Amino acid sequence: MKKWLSIIGIGEDGVAGLSPIALSCLDKAKIIFGGERHLSMLPADDNSQKIPWKSPFPISITEIISRRGEAVCILASGDPLCYGVGATILKDIPISEITIIPAPSAFSLACSRLGWSLTEVETLSLCGRPVSLLQSYIYPGAKLLILSEGKHTPAIVAEILISRGYGNSQITVLEKMGNVNEDIITDIAANWQEGNIASLNTIAVECVADRGIVGLSRFPGLPDDAFHHDGQLTKREVRAVTLSSLAPLPGELLWDVGAGCGSISIEWLRSDRRCRAIAIEQNSTRLNYIADNATALGTPNLQIMAGKALEVIPNLPTPNAIFIGGGVTAPEILENCWNVLVPGGRMVVNVVTLEGEQRLYQWYEKVGGNFTRIAIQRAEPIGKFLGWKAMSPVTQWIGIKN
Repeated sequence: MKKWLSIIGIGEDGVAGLSPIALSCLDKAKIIFGGERHLSMLPADDNSQKIPWKSPFPISITEIISRRGEAVCILASGDPLCYGVGATILKDIPISEITIIPAPSAFSLACSRLGWSLTEVETLSLCGRPVSLLQSYIYPGAKLLILSEGKHTPAIVAEILISRGYGNSQITVLEKMGNVNEDIITDIAANWQEGNIASLNTIAVECVADRGIVGLSRFPGLPDDAFHHDGQLTKREVRAVTLSSLAPLPGELLWDVGAGCGSISIEWLRSDRRCRAIAIEQNSTRLNYIADNATALGTPNLQIMAGKALEVIPNLPTPNAIFIGGGVTAPEILENCWNVLVPGGRMVVNVVTLEGEQRLYQWYEKVGGNFTRIAIQRAEPIGKFLGWKAMSPVTQWIGIKN
């Protein structure tokens, strides 16, 4: 099928800023979809049918697909594939049927105003997304570019920075970039009081940690006190080894079976923004810990499933990796998890009891794999001196499905 759909990025300068090829696509379009703001940029004498976005958005996607073969155009902000509508459309319509003509993204425009290199900054969108996503991007010296939800977002960002001990971070709000009314507002987070901000804004942050504040690494092995827990926690050193064994790759899905406080699945997600994870836990108190930890550590997209693993997992999407940290002696849990794992997928099981080791050895005789014994000692005070205190040794089994 010929390219019947065009997606045109448009800036605050409106139609006047479009390239000749974008104008050509726009002129040929019989139907134009877009937000009210973008549709209002069209000339008064434009005779095409104009259809504003509907809520919920999938209604509009269905309507666009129903027009397949007609000359359809979508107007989108900046670069349609940078946190834009283009990525959503491509889930249902192949690129072979689409022409995409981007304009400069808000990130590119912001970098041009600030003199930042786009390849050296962290970018994220808070449009329709939990603001707690920001938590995992904050570290000393970080430069952040944030697509804002609206005029209240800068104040929310300032509050998060202050609560994390980054009150001296500089916040720059860039309003209506590309418009004749473009403006830039700057202050440090601790002093942020600006309320008269345009709804269309992008936020730049230069993260400066208060004295004594230590950043939280994205590498596995966060301090144990970074998590709220009741003792049901994979300890820092064991957690680092476990994540190394699970070997997360961008876009992969983890099942965290018997998730406890969610430390394994949360650190899996922190390794890359594209990773996905499902935490399975039946204890109601620990479910609350998982939710709190996911919010505090910037992984609000962690999917939390309440219930017994054997009852929950038949309805879950196929995982690339599975971690079992509890309940290994339950009948069929190992078999059921192993059977749904994708070829090349990894399964890691940690146990601390003899019964757990016995069950794992029986499993090893069926499918093979590798065993590791993890024994950690931490220095702790003994009177006026320091001595070694051993943690419970952990037996870890690792299997890769062929």
